[in-house]
Amino acid sequence: MLRRRMGRPGLVGTMARTAVVAGTATAVAGNVQRRQQTRADNKAAEEAESFQQEQAYQEPAPVAPAAPAPSPPAESSQDVMLEQLAKLGQLKQAGLIDDAEFSAAKAKVLGI
Repeated sequence: MLRRRMGRPGLVGTMARTAVVAGTATAVAGNVQRRQQTRADNKAAEEAESFQQEQAYQEPAPVAPAAPAPSPPAESSQDVMLEQLAKLGQLKQAGLIDDAEFSAAKAKVLGI
């Protein structure tokens, strides 16, 4: 009959216990890391989705380009031409017309 040893475990018992503790700690740490990564991925996906929804709501409606000023009659005075050029400059500064539209309208006003 074998006698059981009482007291502290031997070298093999200590190694076995250490292996179990280390394995458990590794498994728990892996689970925690996977859970945190899943939460981060879900949060990133939600933020991307909400960003896309915000972008869809914030897209500005296309603005029709402002019609260029009508060409002045041949007998118009310089005051009328200057007034039209000033209005075109204001439209350009306000961003309602771009450089190409401004140049085309200016050429019409000046009769070029």
